[in-house]
Amino acid sequence: MAKTQPQPKHNSCTKFVFMITFACVVGLACIINLASSFSLYSTYLSITSNWVSHKPPFVIVPKIREDPEISNKIGDVVLKKKKGHTSDSKRHLSATFADLPAPDLAWEQMPSAPVPRLDGSSIQINNLFYVISGYGTLDYVHSHVDVFNFTDNTWCARIDAPKYMANSHLGVASDGRFIYVVSGQYGPQCRSPTFVTYVLDTHTRQWLDFPPLPAPRYAPATQLWRGRLHVMGGSKENRHTPGLEHWSIAVKHGKALEKNWRHEIPIPRGGPHRACVVVDDRLFVIGGQEGDFMAKPGSPIFKCSRRNEVVYEDVYMLEGDMKEWKVLAPIPKPNSHIECSWVIVNNSIIITGGTTEKHPVNNRMILVGEVFQFHLDSLTWSVIGKLPYRVKTTLAAFWDGYLYFTSGQRDRGPDNPQPMKVVGEMWRAKINV
Repeated sequence: MAKTQPQPKHNSCTKFVFMITFACVVGLACIINLASSFSLYSTYLSITSNWVSHKPPFVIVPKIREDPEISNKIGDVVLKKKKGHTSDSKRHLSATFADLPAPDLAWEQMPSAPVPRLDGSSIQINNLFYVISGYGTLDYVHSHVDVFNFTDNTWCARIDAPKYMANSHLGVASDGRFIYVVSGQYGPQCRSPTFVTYVLDTHTRQWLDFPPLPAPRYAPATQLWRGRLHVMGGSKENRHTPGLEHWSIAVKHGKALEKNWRHEIPIPRGGPHRACVVVDDRLFVIGGQEGDFMAKPGSPIFKCSRRNEVVYEDVYMLEGDMKEWKVLAPIPKPNSHIECSWVIVNNSIIITGGTTEKHPVNNRMILVGEVFQFHLDSLTWSVIGKLPYRVKTTLAAFWDGYLYFTSGQRDRGPDNPQPMKVVGEMWRAKINV
């Protein structure tokens, strides 16, 4: 039997050499490609040297829009999550950035008002506190006055309002017996204003007729001064356009002494929701805003529709000669919805709560939780305390050393200053100013 000859090895050697050669070529190509890529990456880094070189999960983006509502004092930035992370966005600017440092006050809760109310009004006459109308909800408004007695801390009376009297956004003033209720919004949601004006005789608890305002206004600044009822500013009939007009009419014992309202020097800046105070023969107008919610076009219920609003910090003073408005030191931060949130204590004006500019990132309304003091001798401001929570349209009073407030719309919690619940709670704290 013939022996089997062994197979030659040259085929295996050829294959091995080929594989080594191929690997070297591929490796060389990878090295060249890597060098080229590194060169391009270096060029990319030089182009983007003003960006963040080591990109974190968050990209810092500068202020994304200019808005007149945003104070130039605020340097705001937005942090947005990069693609692939669980949350789409995150605020770098805290929700509570507008809160000011302030001491705590020892607040004591008192009997709540019979009903919660927003955009109501109030007048204090000695030991009695008259709390007038307002929204219960956006779809329901009050048409009565609740009366609180400070001597025994009870809600002691209810007075029904005239059928055609406005329900919210009123202008109110008093001479110590008669309460003048001027113009305002008639009905719920964002219904039309009325120019109708009434007077409440607090001794008889009867309502008296009074000459109507020359034009309807929402939340006009209203005050009695030098024997005349002054009404100014507010929002015009569309609820959004600021009014600059300033009217007055002579009054005595709840009656008009003239048939027609008189034109006075216009207010420098119009709009609703501002404090209007007379003290030491000077008329002060504090804070307020331009713009407000409007009725949605075509809505049969006048459903409120949001519009641009600018909250301001302006303070104006008019003296006896009434020749010009003087601009005073601004309130510590822009503040609105404070028309009945003030009291006069020991040569100063105290203001409780309100609303400030919207958050510059999410554009949400921000409520105010501070108590401000305006010193009438130096015409300067200070922050003297905190409320139990942030709240707007508070109704404030002062009795026996205690600062009281009731009603309004409060915040969502300590870390969320957005408005939520309409309340009727009453609180008081001892203050020394």
